[in-house]
Amino acid sequence: MLTIGSPYLQFPFISAQFRRAKMAGATAKTAKIVELKPIDATTESFAEFGQVVSASRDGEEFGPQDAQLELHRGIPRFYIMHLEDREAKFSKITHHASVTQCLGSATSEEWFLGVAKPSIVEGTHASDGDEQTYAQSQCGHLYLPPSPDDVQMFRVTGSKFLKLNRGTWHAGPLSKRKAMDFYNLELSDTNNMLENIKCLGRMGSLQEVGEHL
Repeated sequence: MLTIGSPYLQFPFISAQFRRAKMAGATAKTAKIVELKPIDATTESFAEFGQVVSASRDGEEFGPQDAQLELHRGIPRFYIMHLEDREAKFSKITHHASVTQCLGSATSEEWFLGVAKPSIVEGTHASDGDEQTYAQSQCGHLYLPPSPDDVQMFRVTGSKFLKLNRGTWHAGPLSKRKAMDFYNLELSDTNNMLENIKCLGRMGSLQEVGEHL
């Protein structure tokens, strides 16, 4: 668990031995706790997952430094999200298949986000031999579930926000504070389109993985 002064965040996952034991009907061991050392979110370090957007001067023209958004599949929703009494650890991770997402601290305070690269499978279909690799969401799209080794933790400080690419897996936002406000840009029905959160241990994923629009 993240504590004041600690550079680590933790999340549990099901080990390969746990998965095999569970599938065989044997007694399962306790899920392992993994510590993630946060990486400072910069344009370079976050490039595989999205963008880090900082303040720009008034009148500056639109360019690649601005958030490159995909909001055309629904009605955009921009709001302040209040989070309170959230533990600084996670065992679930999710992605949005139809929209980019922007998250930032409303007060420019330090916060954290766990992420893994997008893994939506587009323009193809899983064959019978791929059943243990691809998964299909209830929305219909195919994806590759992330493993614990795929997850990185980023630290965000100051007046900047993160734009998550469509399909980027994420857990959080997390913070050291008891309560914190975040501005959030997504679609009006993003939270209403949650699919079932299910155990994907047999695929080597985090303990529980969810996927939604």
